Amino acid sequence: MATLFDLPDLVLLEIFSYLPVRDRIRISRVCHRWKKLVDDRWLWRHVDLTLYTMRPKVMWHLLRRYMASRLHSLRMGGYLFSGSQAPQLSPALMRALGQKCPNLKRLCLHVADLSMVPITSLPSTLRTLELHSCEISMIWLQKEQDPTVLPLLECIVLDRVPAFRDEHLQGLTRFRALRSLVLGGTYRVTETGLDASLQELSYLQRLEVLGCTLSADSTLLAISRHLRDVRKIRLTVGGLSAQGLVFLEGMPALESLCFQGPLITPEMPTPAQIVSSCLTMPKLRVLEVQGLGWEGQEAEKVLCKGLPHCMVIVRACPKESMDWWM
Repeated sequence: MATLFDLPDLVLLEIFSYLPVRDRIRISRVCHRWKKLVDDRWLWRHVDLTLYTMRPKVMWHLLRRYMASRLHSLRMGGYLFSGSQAPQLSPALMRALGQKCPNLKRLCLHVADLSMVPITSLPSTLRTLELHSCEISMIWLQKEQDPTVLPLLECIVLDRVPAFRDEHLQGLTRFRALRSLVLGGTYRVTETGLDASLQELSYLQRLEVLGCTLSADSTLLAISRHLRDVRKIRLTVGGLSAQGLVFLEGMPALESLCFQGPLITPEMPTPAQIVSSCLTMPKLRVLEVQGLGWEGQEAEKVLCKGLPHCMVIVRACPKESMDWWM
């Protein structure tokens, strides 16, 4: 009978990749072959440390021994609500990531206190930065900061970052490579602030506005005025009306459109009105509707029949998490 030890190296590496970091290190003590496999560069391209609250000594050991130039994406956090004695993310650690991990392109921070970590200490190689339930300082993303910071940044996700406000949104305009922006639960951002910022972020290709206090109509108006080249839009339907949907008509580059519930108002456009507007978008290929209770109903049939050239996706409820591993 074949055992685990009889499997080829490539199969074992695939299995090991699903193990938490702590277990990967433990299995390296099983035998010399497994130790060699655990040390394989491929296994340390993507590292998730959100399961642990690590002492700084352990984190530095992982950085020097395993990650270094192999690392492409890193998820870490869990420090904000762990008690006063919990280790905090430090500027020194962020700078070390930049120095020792030249291939790091994606950094995802969860429940972390970044109020004492200047944005200038983040690795300059980042293309994607995700902040989930993090604390930032008032000056963290403001426009007056060094314009050479994060020159390659293409995507930023701000999910439940309570301090994020109009001034921070305006500060994003200095990231000239930025193409994708996700705002989730950023309740301090106003309609005026969004409109003013999108005017300078006209090069965005993806915009998602989820769980904010902004109405869908005002968001679509700002998009239609300033983001003529946007390719993907996702937003919650609070405050969405048929008139708001008209703002999107004729968008020349829009390829994917998603409306996310569960807020439904009497002004919500009908499926027929959605079809009518979508038919004016020449490149639209994906229409997604989440959490509106339309699945298996007549509304779904109207969408599918009216948009035969599109992939129509009707789901019962939106995703619970905004953590994308793209």
